[in-house]
Amino acid sequence: MLENINEKCAVVGIFGHKEASKLAYFSLHALQHRGQEAAGISSSDGHKLRIIKDRGLVMRVFDGTKLSTLSGSSAIGHTRYSTAGDDSILDAQPVFARYDLGEMAIVHNGNLTNATEIRDALIKKGAIFQTFMDTENLIHLIAKSEKEHLLDRIIDAVNRIEGAFSLVFLSRTKMFAMRDRHGFRPLSLGRLKNGGYVVASETCAFDLIAAEFIRDIEPGELLVFEEGKAPQSIKVFEPTPKRCIFEYVYFSRPDSVVFGQSVYQTRKNMGIELAKIAPIEADIVIPVPDGGVPAAIGYSQASGIPYEVGIMRNHYIGRTFIEPTQEMRDLKVKMKLSPMTEIIKGKVVIVIDDSIVRGTTSRRIVRMLKEAGAKEVHMRVSSPPTTDPCFYGVDTPDKDKLIAANMSVDEICKYIEADSLAYLDEASLLRSVNATEDNYCTACFTGKYII
Repeated sequence: MLENINEKCAVVGIFGHKEASKLAYFSLHALQHRGQEAAGISSSDGHKLRIIKDRGLVMRVFDGTKLSTLSGSSAIGHTRYSTAGDDSILDAQPVFARYDLGEMAIVHNGNLTNATEIRDALIKKGAIFQTFMDTENLIHLIAKSEKEHLLDRIIDAVNRIEGAFSLVFLSRTKMFAMRDRHGFRPLSLGRLKNGGYVVASETCAFDLIAAEFIRDIEPGELLVFEEGKAPQSIKVFEPTPKRCIFEYVYFSRPDSVVFGQSVYQTRKNMGIELAKIAPIEADIVIPVPDGGVPAAIGYSQASGIPYEVGIMRNHYIGRTFIEPTQEMRDLKVKMKLSPMTEIIKGKVVIVIDDSIVRGTTSRRIVRMLKEAGAKEVHMRVSSPPTTDPCFYGVDTPDKDKLIAANMSVDEICKYIEADSLAYLDEASLLRSVNATEDNYCTACFTGKYII
């Protein structure tokens, strides 16, 4: 269970459907796991853009009345995770603006590594910013571009930005979707039953709206959607793939196909590899729900040790107004995760989790299991130690807050009070996803940053 690591957002775009905003709404429901702080949709009827966004879950932000005002055959949407203390509605997406070519809205998944540099330069030239989002830089770059057409302005703007970005732009008559040259964040293309198109951060959004998966949008590729035409593909950058491996470890939903592979199967593979490199005699294998489930199944099948549901998760625990004392934090973990005492009592237990970040939640889980009567608790982690923060669209703590950057495995084991601890190594992780270090970003485990 990843404490204090969050994917910043998800994006969706619908083009060529008379109920585009409703399809965007349902797609955002499927992508809610990627961001729960804010949601928004912008639609176009060919003449005017409309936008609704607010803090909260998709279901809270929208209802039938609101969706009925978002008329038109094209729409883009966004779910957002915001950093702590950043609660401004202005920082919700889509980002909307009126400029000399008309109206435009943008949604963005990722992080621009040169955002501060661009913002400072724009401010010196008189630009006025309303948010702290790096996405707003694109609005200004497009508005200030001297190119005549929006397509050329978008290409002009993305050539000035660096970092991770999956972007969807909406004008009054067209939609544009693009990934950065490395393809850090996922973005897929699908076909709607009526012949329209959908792009989304994950294919689980396609399943809900009965869209057919066509392919991933390629790293460095820009797709242009225009009424009555097939999507036009433009290679803006020569692709140098460095996909985010954490999409497989944690972020993506298990029923999605990301970067061409089943997320569920890759996580199961991680458990199989983990059983090979870190075996131990035990009575049962249990996952930390929900992220540890596929890997625990794989570990169980590879080791022959029975799989059990030893921890139940309450999905209705959100933020609390209670002061964050140690006692109250422990209580909240107990509210969220409950041990199955009759399964655990007197057993030697292997606990499978997807990551250990700060270590505090892992320690509470180990304590909880031992209080429930576990004879021994052996922690196995289906990814390498997280030693470095991410700058490409993942909200990780600073390095001094990452336990694996400051302690050895033995020290972490002692801290979380487990009887043993083992991680998946990088080579085994790459085998699990049929990949090499050449085409995946593993900076969070290695500190080898791409940009």
